[in-house]
Amino acid sequence: MKKINLIVIITLVMFSCKNETKTSDVNLEENRAKSYDQNDGLVTLKGEFVYYGDAAVLQTPKEIYGVVIDDNLQLLEQQVKAFKKEATDMVPVTVRVRKFEKPEGEEGWPFRVEIKEILKVEAPNPESKDVIKLAK
Repeated sequence: MKKINLIVIITLVMFSCKNETKTSDVNLEENRAKSYDQNDGLVTLKGEFVYYGDAAVLQTPKEIYGVVIDDNLQLLEQQVKAFKKEATDMVPVTVRVRKFEKPEGEEGWPFRVEIKEILKVEAPNPESKDVIKLAK
């Protein structure tokens, strides 16, 4: 009887799994290889991007980077605006960047990135609960 129950549970779990196909995935390994093969010093980063006021930030799972404000940043901001509900919303992006240390004596994160190529801009996860809102 226990074996039958176990088989039924395993069968239910297997058939209840959701199969999703993503047609427009960016192959990060391919882009990393592209970065190394081209030997151009660019790195592919995937993280959440926000540009507010006069500061731009790219937050990856392991690090936070200040972003150089230039024409490519403005182009990325135009693409990101479609997914923002508020000006401070962070939007998932995949970009190729030039990474370098910040100038000594300046405030901010230890590394900065200069966006060279925009690979993908995604809609934020609406189920994400990591938003902090301050009320007046």
